[in-house]
Amino acid sequence: MRFHKPVPVPPESIDATTAGPDQLEVAEMAHRTAAVLVDRGRASEDPEIRARLVDLPRTVGLATLAEVWSARPARTLPGALWRLYALHEWVHRSPDLVARAFSAGAGHAEVYRVISGVVEPPRPEDLRDLTHQILTGVFDGDLDVALERAAAFCHVTATGLAVLHGDQAAEESHHMPGVPDQEQAGEHRPEELRRAARLQETAADLQACARLWLRGDLH
Repeated sequence: MRFHKPVPVPPESIDATTAGPDQLEVAEMAHRTAAVLVDRGRASEDPEIRARLVDLPRTVGLATLAEVWSARPARTLPGALWRLYALHEWVHRSPDLVARAFSAGAGHAEVYRVISGVVEPPRPEDLRDLTHQILTGVFDGDLDVALERAAAFCHVTATGLAVLHGDQAAEESHHMPGVPDQEQAGEHRPEELRRAARLQETAADLQACARLWLRGDLH
């Protein structure tokens, strides 16, 4: 494999107070592997190579990708790739939950639903196909479009998770008359709302990455 010139590492991806040779090396490796992966996929016309890149979690393991990329800032190339692969794996592992959430959010985020390109009503297999298409678009198409579609998918699904939790909370409140809503919710945010918040944050990060890619600043 031929390597290109050194990949620039964004200054914000290194903690200046703790950075040492090892941390710098790990950061450089993360950005270099992400750049080489994208370059190779986009330069190849072999569909088998692109298919292997899309199925990377199956060949090297999601834990390996997490070790290399997950610590990178969200608005970098390795950070964006990690989020796309993690999103794809979540859809594969929880297809019914994701389908329910997307359906619940679709009516509240119509523009994002259209951008995502999901058919209506979405079946679990349709959402798996969508995330597969998004990853394929990283290596075969406009990367900014793939990032925007992923961001839209996250936005709709996050909205749906919040809607589903609101419906569930409203239903449970009927069985607990006289108890204030804040007490029924408990002291901690439910996992569904925490996941919704993380997805909304991911959507914003992926949209920012799309803009950076168009400017040639996504490294």
